[in-house]
Amino acid sequence: MKKLTYTHNAQAAAVIARAYDTPPLAYVHSYGCQQNVNDGEKIRGVLLDIGFGLCENVEQADLILFNTCAVREHAEQRVFGNVGALKKLKEKNPRLMIGVCGCMAQQQHIVDKLRASYPYVDLVFGVDGIDRLPEILAQRLSRGKRYLENPSERNAVVEDLPIRRDSGFRAWLPIMYGCDNFCTYCIVPYVRGRERSRTPSDVLAEFRDLIARGYKEITLLGQNVNSYGKGLENEAGEPVDFADLLNLLCTVPGDYQIRFMTSHPKDASRKLIDTIAAQPHLCKHIHLPVQSGSNRLLREMNRHYTVEQYLDLVRYAREKIPGVTFSSDIIVGFPGETEEDFCATLDLIEKVRYTQLFTFIYSKREGTRAASMPDPTTHAEKAARMDRLLKLQDSIAFPMIAGLCGQTVRVLVEGAGRNPGTLNGRLDNNLVVEFSGDETLIGNYAQVRLTGSRAALLLGETVQNETDKKE
Repeated sequence: MKKLTYTHNAQAAAVIARAYDTPPLAYVHSYGCQQNVNDGEKIRGVLLDIGFGLCENVEQADLILFNTCAVREHAEQRVFGNVGALKKLKEKNPRLMIGVCGCMAQQQHIVDKLRASYPYVDLVFGVDGIDRLPEILAQRLSRGKRYLENPSERNAVVEDLPIRRDSGFRAWLPIMYGCDNFCTYCIVPYVRGRERSRTPSDVLAEFRDLIARGYKEITLLGQNVNSYGKGLENEAGEPVDFADLLNLLCTVPGDYQIRFMTSHPKDASRKLIDTIAAQPHLCKHIHLPVQSGSNRLLREMNRHYTVEQYLDLVRYAREKIPGVTFSSDIIVGFPGETEEDFCATLDLIEKVRYTQLFTFIYSKREGTRAASMPDPTTHAEKAARMDRLLKLQDSIAFPMIAGLCGQTVRVLVEGAGRNPGTLNGRLDNNLVVEFSGDETLIGNYAQVRLTGSRAALLLGETVQNETDKKE
């Protein structure tokens, strides 16, 4: 694996400056996962570095860039719909540049479709193109021709990319890229490439900088954070794993909390559980995607664990981490799923008792093994199963959430609530509470007494004399 370092491209910046009478404006929209959101922040940082400004309205933009997701068909349809809506805007302003980048652009059939059916799209490049964006834009402007890059994989990690973060107190921090798991339903290894871990020293340096600048919640990102460190060594020459990295980061002084996603159950070790239990900076919530409660389907999905192993890990975590909560991802209607398979998933949900579930009806992805599997179950049957699953989850989670009422908890205040005059914040266990309070609390920790709940939303009130504020 190569390590590359981003440097300012003065030549590209000069080309851009000559092409516009005033600094051009860019509109960047990211779809999909937190990794995509972080990529979008880096895209904005690179654009600012070469002379672009940013805008929030496509009507004002000189460059419109969609940073895309390929995990589900619906996400792709949204992108094509939004790109199609820009045709009239391009007709009004021929100098407008329109670009599609990210995971969708890592698929040849998508690039071919954009090339043939969307002639007004000027730029197409994949997930590894962010550091090359200055060169790509300069080439488009100087040659006046479309720049449509065919998918390719670059076995490298690029450090020191400029970034324009969306928040001043919550930050995404990638620790690795790509995936080696090749779950049969998942397109990620094909569009994000194979696993590449950042060095502990590079992660630590970025983490220290975030804490020094006052960030209070850092979420570590990876397609499978539990496999962090493969092929890496620490300063003493010893292998390093995810638990080692967590312990290293927790040595940084400060008032902050660390979350991470996403964890793969096959790599979630007891060492990791012990680390979460021992480190106060680590949130006591684990997102542990199970996907199915059927061992037969888990084999078909290429998940490399059994339901029994999964439940053993959950039991161990509950023994070691008082009050730990779990969330998970579940796919309904995977090819060949029977009623027996589905009932096994319901049984697992009853045993684990998740506080949150992220559920999806199976989405066929071209190029994956599951795409060629027989899938006789109708969409109506899958939707009916989904409805049953959601009702079961609500019957479990809502009473659990209501049972928290009466506690006083520390909350990082994230922003305005749904109702006028309210704020919302996230508990250590990843649940959201809405409470009345002054906007000056946003970005600070506050002590909140939980007074009620509404479905999955907690309600509360600030405990004024215990509120933590920035000095």
